[in-house]
Amino acid sequence: MKFELKPLPYVFEALEPVISSKTVEFHYTKHHQGYVNNLNKLVEGSKWVGKSLEDFIREAEGGIFNNAAQVWNHTFYWEGFAKGGKPLRDGKIQHEINKSFGTFNAFREQFSQSAVTLFGSGWAWLVKDKDGNLRILQGSDAWNPLREDLQPLLTCDVWEHAYYLDYQNRRADYVAQFWSIINWEAVEQRLQVIQS
Repeated sequence: MKFELKPLPYVFEALEPVISSKTVEFHYTKHHQGYVNNLNKLVEGSKWVGKSLEDFIREAEGGIFNNAAQVWNHTFYWEGFAKGGKPLRDGKIQHEINKSFGTFNAFREQFSQSAVTLFGSGWAWLVKDKDGNLRILQGSDAWNPLREDLQPLLTCDVWEHAYYLDYQNRRADYVAQFWSIINWEAVEQRLQVIQS
């Protein structure tokens, strides 16, 4: 079975003005689709036929890992947004953030710093570790937390194609605006899935 590009949960224009429709379209239909196409070519006729993206992330190396992780990472990234964002409410994720970082503002500052200071291309992640603690991590290139048995909750794509059309080299401006489109309901659901 071939991998397919998962439909976006909103139209290209939904994330404006934070992320323009042109950036969403280019990022989704060129970059994300490109990873799907490359993965299908690499897997065809190999021992990996029939494996899942998660299998590739945990077990594969080289091109198969890179493309599978990027397919997974991008889908996860897109699904963490909503038109106008969905606010953080008094729930489990807020409790866990406060427990791990003290306050939401402290968490936001640490996460933003992680995204802005990552050298080169990659991802900033909020994850839950095996001890139940929330952590903020940087991952270069296609790195994915599942590879280290960590459960992802939120990610920010800091590859240049995620922001360059809208913000040029101003990664910090992109990261600052990123917070206004987060779908905290989705993040809450991700946490509840882990805890169930």
